[in-house]
Amino acid sequence: MGDVTADATTASERATEQPAAGLPSVSIRTDYDYLIVGAGFAGSVLAERLASQAGKRVLVCDRRDHIAGNAYDHYDAAGVLIHKYGPHIFHTKSQRVFDYLSQFTKWRPYQHRVLAEVDGKLFPFPINRSTVSSYFGVYLRTDEECAAFLDQLVERIDRPRNSEDVMLSKVGRELTEKFCAYYTKRHWGIELSELDASVLARVAPRLNTDDRYFTDEFQAMPLDGYTRMFERMLAHPNITLRLGTDYRELADSVPYKEMIYSGPIDEYFAYRFGKLPYLSLDFKFETYDKPYHLPAAVVNYHEGYDGDRVTEFKYLTGQMHPKTTVVFEYPVHSGGDPYYPIPRPQNAELYRKYKELADETPGVHFVGRLATYQYYNMDQVTAQALTLFDKLMGVRPSPRAGAVTLTA
Repeated sequence: MGDVTADATTASERATEQPAAGLPSVSIRTDYDYLIVGAGFAGSVLAERLASQAGKRVLVCDRRDHIAGNAYDHYDAAGVLIHKYGPHIFHTKSQRVFDYLSQFTKWRPYQHRVLAEVDGKLFPFPINRSTVSSYFGVYLRTDEECAAFLDQLVERIDRPRNSEDVMLSKVGRELTEKFCAYYTKRHWGIELSELDASVLARVAPRLNTDDRYFTDEFQAMPLDGYTRMFERMLAHPNITLRLGTDYRELADSVPYKEMIYSGPIDEYFAYRFGKLPYLSLDFKFETYDKPYHLPAAVVNYHEGYDGDRVTEFKYLTGQMHPKTTVVFEYPVHSGGDPYYPIPRPQNAELYRKYKELADETPGVHFVGRLATYQYYNMDQVTAQALTLFDKLMGVRPSPRAGAVTLTA
């Protein structure tokens, strides 16, 4: 469906230097209907909807020097299209979300697959019938045989309270420890028993041999990359973009009616109740002089490694190139950019205090993973932004086919 071809400059460079890609210049109007903080999925979707559908004047600012938030992609020195902040794979059950984003990109069909390295061997992950058969050295021919085999291993837990309970009740202790416990402790910095049940429910084990990481109806990658999709989204003449700018530099000097905030909610309120815990990541990129390096798009590492996983981007993008670039991810448990809210009961309670303040703050709308302290995927953030737009326009919520469930 068309190979990705390297540009002489990155998309964000084009957006910052001049409006050749369709983005407006960075001159400031005298007044705005909305000041939107953050040019990732939440802020960009709302900016586009408010500008194109409601005729609103919108100023979007971001502290980073590029658009697209953590989904930002660009060509590295070798000409390989990479994701600067780790791999982003799009998938959704929502027809509305997919149709909306399809206005700004063509798609490359892509089914994501992950291998887990355990005891020096590679296994499909999430755990499926092939994983169980290979790990235990048995031949399980049907879903029913797999269910019967696992039934001998599982622990009877009627109401799983945490991610450990979820896995023990589905695959038993040995597979839980080998495929989840060590990885989770290294990644999140806490024991599996301390992690909210919702986290591993996202990668539930299967009785069949489906080795796809996701099973959503819509699975694809933006054909020209995420950054190009965001450029098209933000190209409306009613949108003004300021990169490398903290919103506090504008809030007191630029007239606007309302604010949409997608940054960390605790930072907005000056950490009044203390900092919300986040997981951060370090990335190490390596380029190899060969077409491919890994046996699959992602390999998860378990015991014996400092890092979490390694990803090869060309599997994701479909780019044809004689070289390849991979990224190794290393968890950072204090400091660094906030990537993942850590789903624990005490963190949820701290967030509730900030949410009470947010609910009492007139003229400011909090949206996105950081502003609502939720472990959302890209499609969920998009759905949340579309829902907020409906609310701002006075549209009553109605059931939609393939709606995204916004639960952590």
